[in-house]
Amino acid sequence: MTADNENDDGVDLHTRLNHETAVISWAELVKHFARGVVIRVGPEVDLIDAAAVLAEDDTVSLQAWIDQGTVSRASDDNARDWTAREPDFWCVVTAPWVLVQERPEGATESTPPTVH
Repeated sequence: MTADNENDDGVDLHTRLNHETAVISWAELVKHFARGVVIRVGPEVDLIDAAAVLAEDDTVSLQAWIDQGTVSRASDDNARDWTAREPDFWCVVTAPWVLVQERPEGATESTPPTVH
């Protein structure tokens, strides 16, 4: 990486992560949950910002979100809820983590919403 969070192609981290997002169903996410690598990102936090914080190892920002309960490792309670409702998620991978944010029912946007 070069200065200002750009890779060798000149693409900044946020742009790269945004391009790597996808919609995933709970059925597709179960295997990642079983591996213990799913991170739940609440609607109060921008999914791309959360992925960037993990990629940059920004422990101060991450800890603040954990303390607020807006970012957490997916729990068994989450899994039971998601199994019952079968929601879709915005998903982005920051290895080894799979970050997910539940999509509102009926959402049609082609990229994750930006939280300001």
